[in-house]
Amino acid sequence: MNPQFLERWSPRSFTSEEIPEDTLMSLIEAARWAPSGSNNQPWRFIIARTPEQRAAFHSFIAPANVAWCEKAPVLLLLISNTITPRGTLNPSHAFDAGTAWGYLALEANNQGLVTHAMGGFDPDKAREVLQIPADYALHAVIAIGHQGPKVALSEQLQEREVPSGRRPVSELIMQGKFE
Repeated sequence: MNPQFLERWSPRSFTSEEIPEDTLMSLIEAARWAPSGSNNQPWRFIIARTPEQRAAFHSFIAPANVAWCEKAPVLLLLISNTITPRGTLNPSHAFDAGTAWGYLALEANNQGLVTHAMGGFDPDKAREVLQIPADYALHAVIAIGHQGPKVALSEQLQEREVPSGRRPVSELIMQGKFE
């Protein structure tokens, strides 16, 4: 197995070092190539890079998450269009957006960056603040940047600043039917 799958994790400590535009776009380019149902590519990214844009994001991110993500130089909201180009409901929009997030996260790791996706945000407030139309689903806010030192976090967060374990494969698969 390629080591990129084992090396990628979601730290909470970030430095405020800016991410060059071409590097950030390489992450988006990787996500662009993710597969999607009927090649609809329903995912979109709303990016916050300036202090003002990040402050707008902080207004809808849970305070416990702002405490650690406020140093990240890039915040990104992953959304997906729930309607296909033909005007019908897209049953795979969330699945497709998740695949794009995975590609983005792996490319960030390849570029020496770290990412941390968070579900702790107020989607209604985000929709209002960022003027997102009703036919888009909001999935996650993603912090992107260079990994910071563990000691920059609160004691409580320092305890959690380690890669998470994984379930054994035997717990993930079932043979022929649900067991």
